[in-house]
Order: sequence, then structure tokens, then C-alpha cells
Amino acid sequence: NGVLLPPTNLEAFTEPNIVELAESVKDLSTLVSAVVAADLADTLSSAGPFTVFAPTNEGFSALPAGTVESLLKPENKAQLADLLTYHVLPEQVLSKDLKSYQRVKTVEGKSVHVFKSGGKVHVGPSSHDLKQVTAADNVASNGVVHIIDGVLLPPSTPPSPAPPAPQT
Repeated sequence: NGVLLPPTNLEAFTEPNIVELAESVKDLSTLVSAVVAADLADTLSSAGPFTVFAPTNEGFSALPAGTVESLLKPENKAQLADLLTYHVLPEQVLSKDLKSYQRVKTVEGKSVHVFKSGGKVHVGPSSHDLKQVTAADNVASNGVVHIIDGVLLPPSTPPSPAPPAPQT
């Protein structure tokens, strides 16, 4: 009983990118500060697609005292970037696309383990250190954000074995 007119401002109907989405969630303010400090805001605002496992402020607070403050210092930017990119997959993965177990490579280069059981999703560096996805499938224009209840700490690379001692 009427004529539908196209919107005049299409910008109002576009989804936010991952950084804009994180900025709109009060409980991700520590993550946003870390992304800015690590100079990753432009990357996570780019075309992607990405999947971000986004730790809450409470998740960051659960780290040992002084850890976040130390990571946010300019001299620790590379370490912070490594930590943050360990939370990012170089593709969009919605929770419905997950299998019961997957091991996936992060942008940082190491793998995370993803477990899906009973409608719950857990992710972590090993099956003994898992964080729970508390809010899945927050779709952005360049990927998806899954909010998690803790910070994923990349597994440390084992030291190279010492060369054999020279024979005398």
C-alpha cells in the first residue's frame, strides 16, 4: 500500500569493522587500547577477513599484576603484537562452521586448539589451557569477533638444543 524508496544514506546500514565493533563494546576497552598500542588498528580495520578471539577486560585483569601495563609500554610493542595476533585467524570462522575439534594457525604463526561440545566453544594453546567463548558470532564488515573470558598465551618455542661439545 505504498512505495519503498532506497535509503539515501547507505553508510548508516554498513556493519562496523572489527576495530569499530570492539570500540562499541565497553568490556573490550583494554583490548582496544592494546590494539592501538601495538599499531594493529589499521590491519584489523582492513578488508580481512579475520576471526578475532577477543579477551574481555576481566580476562586481561586475570593476568599477573603489572603484565598489561608492561605490555602497553612502547618498548614492548613487538611482544604485544605477537600476543594479540595469536588471537587472530586469517579467515572468517563462524561458530556454526566449527567441528568438535580443530587446530588452526593464527596470524602470529602458532596454532590454537578449538573445541566445540554441548553448544559451548573453548579455545586455547592446549587442551589444558582453554578459554570459553562467551559471546560468539559478532559479525563485522571484515570478519567476526568471538568474545572470550581470558587471554590466550602463545606457547613458548622450545629452545634449540645446544650443539655438541667439541671432542678433545
